[in-house]
Amino acid sequence: MDILSIIKQPIEKDLNDFIALFNSSLDHSDGMLSSALSHIRQRGGKRMRPMLTLLMAKNYGAISDVTQHSAVGLELLHTASLVHDDVVDESSERRGQASVNASYNNKVAVLVGDYILSTALLHVSYTGNQRIIEYLAELGRTLAAGEILQLSNIQNQEISEEVYYQVIQQKTAALFEACAAIGALSAGADEQQVEEAKQFGRNLGIMFQIRDDIFDYFDSKEIGKPTGNDMTEGKLTLPVIYALNNTDYESVHTLAKKVKAGTINAEEIAVLVEFTKKQGGIDYAEQRMQDFSARCKQYIAASVKEKAIRDSLTAYVDYVVRRNY
Repeated sequence: MDILSIIKQPIEKDLNDFIALFNSSLDHSDGMLSSALSHIRQRGGKRMRPMLTLLMAKNYGAISDVTQHSAVGLELLHTASLVHDDVVDESSERRGQASVNASYNNKVAVLVGDYILSTALLHVSYTGNQRIIEYLAELGRTLAAGEILQLSNIQNQEISEEVYYQVIQQKTAALFEACAAIGALSAGADEQQVEEAKQFGRNLGIMFQIRDDIFDYFDSKEIGKPTGNDMTEGKLTLPVIYALNNTDYESVHTLAKKVKAGTINAEEIAVLVEFTKKQGGIDYAEQRMQDFSARCKQYIAASVKEKAIRDSLTAYVDYVVRRNY
């Protein structure tokens, strides 16, 4: 049995129910909107975040309609943020296929993102749970704040791990944290259990983003972006931050400043990527993932009683660390 099958095993029927509900939420009868939503629906993905919501609900009780509408609301909010991010980043691809803004234009993409965001709020309202509604609304604010922080960080000449973690806490980690916590809330978990679920989700999200950032130092068609794409967009991520902060070579620090200024070219990015690998930046990022993985597994050992769910969540953690796209 492959690792994704192990993750899905305790929630397979529930995951199919989620996919059906999510796809129906993106149905529309009008021409251009229908076409754009269909384009998004085809992306699918592995459903890592909804699986986390479902697994956490099952760990603390049972998966219910409240859980399903929460999971759909979370995934729709995430989807809307990606559509808007592609406009902000002027990205032409998402998961190896054309982005909405590339297929249509920026105006259509912004409006489609707004439509999906409103649909997310509609689904979370179906839960009738005030805390879940507030959590999702706060998540939307956090994700937007994280994007703005990332944009402002491009102008910041300081190159620090602390700032890097601030950005990913408000972006990827906040989303995983919300999926875990809302899943627990939907099953009636108490305050301490919700807090423990939040921390588990946060650690998963940090690992997930570090793995994504490592991808940027290697060329892969599956990932759907070229090597050094983050640097092209003015972003310095954990591997290169570590490498830069552990050397005094003036030439590479000059290249890092060019990344921030948006004036670096492809040949210079290749030099910075190679420098990062030689200076142990990838190894350091891999070790940080292992640190967060150990924390996740401590939670599983202490807070997950049912073997099938324990095996599933352990496989989930391992998958986040090992995935290759």
